[in-house]
Amino acid sequence: MKTVPQSDEQLRQEVSARYARTALQVLGSPSEQDTSCCGPSCCGPAEVAESQPAPVSQASSCCASSCCSSDVSQGDPITSDLYTQMELGEIPVAAALASLGCGNPTALAELSPGEKVLDLGSGGGIDVLLSARRVGPTGFAYGLDMTDPMLELAERNRQEAGIENVQFLKGIIEAIPLPENSVDVVISNCVINLSANKGQVLREAYRVLTPGGRFAVSDIVVQGELPSVLRRDMESWAGCVAGALEEETYRSLLREAGFVDIEIEVTRRYSLDDIASSGANSSVATLSPQERASVDGRFISAFVRARKPEKQG
Repeated sequence: MKTVPQSDEQLRQEVSARYARTALQVLGSPSEQDTSCCGPSCCGPAEVAESQPAPVSQASSCCASSCCSSDVSQGDPITSDLYTQMELGEIPVAAALASLGCGNPTALAELSPGEKVLDLGSGGGIDVLLSARRVGPTGFAYGLDMTDPMLELAERNRQEAGIENVQFLKGIIEAIPLPENSVDVVISNCVINLSANKGQVLREAYRVLTPGGRFAVSDIVVQGELPSVLRRDMESWAGCVAGALEEETYRSLLREAGFVDIEIEVTRRYSLDDIASSGANSSVATLSPQERASVDGRFISAFVRARKPEKQG
C-alpha cells in the first residue's frame, strides 16, 4: 500500500505512471517494472489482462499467454465486459487492451451524426473511436489524455482504424485545451474519480460544452463515507476506488458547476471482494469487521448524466 501524495501534481504523476505502464505493455515496450509475464504489472489487478472481454484475450500480448490464462478468463469485476461484440469489432484490438474504464459512455451519450464529442482521459482511444463512428464524417471526436504512451497508442489505433474525424490532445482534465462552447457532448470512462480536484474538472466540462450540451460519463461512485485507509491508499486510488466521490457530493459539484437535469444511474454494484481484487487488497485487509460491513456493496459503477442549460446566466 502506498500513501496518496499530498499535492495534486504528485497524484497526477502517480496516476499517469500507472496508465503509462499499461500503454507500454500494449505497445510492446517493456516498462521498468515489467519483470515477467505474470508479474504484478502484467495480469495484475486492474491492469491490461483484466480490462478486456473474452474475445480480446486471444490477441497477441503478454497477458494473453498461457501462463496468465486463468487471470484473463476471470476478468476484473470493474473493468471487464463493458462493450458489445459488435463494438469491439469496430476498433483495433489494442484499443480494447488498453481500456481501464468502468462503463460504456458511448452507449450512454446517445450520440447523433454531426455532433462534436470530447472524451476526458481517453487512454488508448476506445471511446473516442467508437464516438467518431457514431457522429459520422460530419461530426468530430476529441480525446484528451496526459500520458504520452497512451497518446501514442491512441494515435496508432486511430490510424489502424482509418478514422479521420478524430484528434487526440495532450493535457489535463482540470484545464481542457479547448475554447468554451466548443463541444456538444463530454464523455469520460472512470477517469474523473482519479482527479484530486473534481470540482474543477466539472467546471471545465461545463465551460467547453455548448448551451444545451450533455455531460454523460461512466464513473465509480460511493454511496456513503469511505474508511480513511482506503482514501489514503494510492493503489486503490489508481485502481478507481479511493478517489470515488460520494453520490450526493457528485450531485452537489455538478450543480455548483452550473449543470441541470442531473441523474446518477447505478450500472454495477461491487462487493468487498470485487474492490479488493481491483487494486485495494492491501487496504481492505486492514479494515475492521465494522468497516468491512460499511464498505460492502457501497461502491458502484454509475452513468452520470447532466446538461448545460440552453440559456446562460
